[in-house]
Amino acid sequence: MKRSITLCLLFLTLITLAQTKEQGPWWPHPIWGAEDQAGASNWVTPEKIVEASKWIKTGVTYELGHVYEREMFVPDNRTFQLFIPSFPTYGPDGEDRVVFNDEVLIAQIGQVGTQFDGLGHPGKQMDMANGTTTEVFYNGYSTSEMKNPFGLQKLGIEHVKPLITTGILIDIAGAAGKDVMEDGYELNLDEVLDALKKEGISEDDITPGDAILFNFGWWRNWHTEFVMDGKKRPRISMEVVEWLIKKQPAMVGSDAILDGEKFNVHLELTMKNGIFNLEWMDFETLSADKVYQFMFVFTPLRIKGATGSPGRPLAIR
Repeated sequence: MKRSITLCLLFLTLITLAQTKEQGPWWPHPIWGAEDQAGASNWVTPEKIVEASKWIKTGVTYELGHVYEREMFVPDNRTFQLFIPSFPTYGPDGEDRVVFNDEVLIAQIGQVGTQFDGLGHPGKQMDMANGTTTEVFYNGYSTSEMKNPFGLQKLGIEHVKPLITTGILIDIAGAAGKDVMEDGYELNLDEVLDALKKEGISEDDITPGDAILFNFGWWRNWHTEFVMDGKKRPRISMEVVEWLIKKQPAMVGSDAILDGEKFNVHLELTMKNGIFNLEWMDFETLSADKVYQFMFVFTPLRIKGATGSPGRPLAIR
């Protein structure tokens, strides 16, 4: 009886593996293979980092992220609450009467504020060939492989390599002569190419592993109630998504959420292609100084099993 149960469990396990590891609509990844969990961060090689360093001429550093604070707007039922439990938290101790302060942070830490979406964040529910229904993510990893209440078993943020690469700011608002694009604005490919031309950047200047960033001027609305309103915030067209996929960036980013009117960009870029997404950036100083190419630095926190990460994105020129 025990042997029969063991064989049944083994059979079910093999079925589960087969349904996610055989070739699917977007898996296995054509470059990095069926077991990859690092996605487009694989483009960031030592050679890529050395290449990116050529943009450093002055050492001037630009902050590209918002400050994490209780007052910032967070979507849905997410939270960000920081407490100093007592002041001082510890001490005084010893002859020196030393004291220390600590904080308690309660938050969906990877999905609030300036946020980096990991490969375990976007997925979709699918009906499989064997008649079952499951959720599937980057590289075909499924619910049965990933699910655990104490952190993702696959595609956790700890697998992402540091993103130290060439950054390219496509200043859509600047090219249009506007502070901020109008509500519900949708970016098309002609506007992308026009902005690059005005910045003196050719398409050939963009190489695999770059970080491609879009400034819509939406950072100006960060402290407004409507900043995350899907009807107001900017979006991009499918032709821009297809262009991005061809360019093979390590990451795309913007001062809003990159989504389309009738499709989800997270699925096209991250789930299908492993291209990371950094949301709610701040381009105030970078766009003011008209800096369009630079060394870009973002290192997600190595939180095992996390779906995303906070961080401090930097541009250095």
